[in-house]
Amino acid sequence: MSSIQKNNLEAELTRVKEELSSIAQYDEATGDWTAIPDAVGLAEADENSEADGLEEWNERTATVTQLEMIHQNIVRALQKIEAGTYGTCEICGTVIEEDRLEVLPTARTCKEHRDEERTLSF
Repeated sequence: MSSIQKNNLEAELTRVKEELSSIAQYDEATGDWTAIPDAVGLAEADENSEADGLEEWNERTATVTQLEMIHQNIVRALQKIEAGTYGTCEICGTVIEEDRLEVLPTARTCKEHRDEERTLSF
């Protein structure tokens, strides 16, 4: 595990937090991010504006969900670095291939088990 990977993960975590903070609010009690509505156009009440607002809200919520997952994966990877378990497959315990970690630094499994990674709990 190189310090470059750790620095890259920390930089990515900062970027993701900034992006999340621009469209969501963090709840320290639950650890969850909740999308906040776009302030532009909130006072308008015609049907088109309401439909546009709902569409924007749905897009924002989907973006928050994706960013929250990325955030959780980065935090998990950084915790593994601190614990000395970074780069170890969570399924078989073998070392995760370096080229896999270069492409996906938050990988939790080796190449053999990559299809099973989505079944792992958060």
